Amino acid sequence: MRTTSVPVDAGAAPSRLPCEVDQKNVITQSPAGSVPVRVYLVCASELKPVERAIPVPKRGAGAGVPLAQALLDALRADPSADEHQAGFTTYVESPLLVTGARASDPDGALRLSVQPEDLRQTALAQIVCTLAENGVGGGAGPSGTGQVVRGGPGTYAPRAYTCDPGVKADPDMPLPTAAPASPGPSAS
Repeated sequence: MRTTSVPVDAGAAPSRLPCEVDQKNVITQSPAGSVPVRVYLVCASELKPVERAIPVPKRGAGAGVPLAQALLDALRADPSADEHQAGFTTYVESPLLVTGARASDPDGALRLSVQPEDLRQTALAQIVCTLAENGVGGGAGPSGTGQVVRGGPGTYAPRAYTCDPGVKADPDMPLPTAAPASPGPSAS
């Protein structure tokens, strides 16, 4: 290839993906009967929050399962054109269903149709941080940390997974876990 002495305008230098989406459209364009929520997608090898719309969750006892399922469905959805252009992607794949806790599970535990340890690490980080952000199965804690208790379809006891700034910065790292809390009062 030959060089040229004539200046050539090749455009702007490449830059990092912006990892930002105009979120005001989520609220103004949400269908009736839906609410905006924050979910964590992957951009530039980190977890970044974006707003998505989900059906209005029911309230009261048993509301955790439908809310968790709606959040998982929002995570599984392909990024919008704006999200894709900004560099967002998701590693959460179908099918992934949520069921309630078993009698021997701790309070707030939910079970997935796949053992959490069998999910891709980044997908598990997306799920844990999204559920913690939205107060499902433990909720957000101080300094943006949150802990959620998840189990799978097997006989293994649920684990308490933590979403903290380190997980958001590197979702490929193993998530901090703890032994689950003691079983709920309905345990026998």
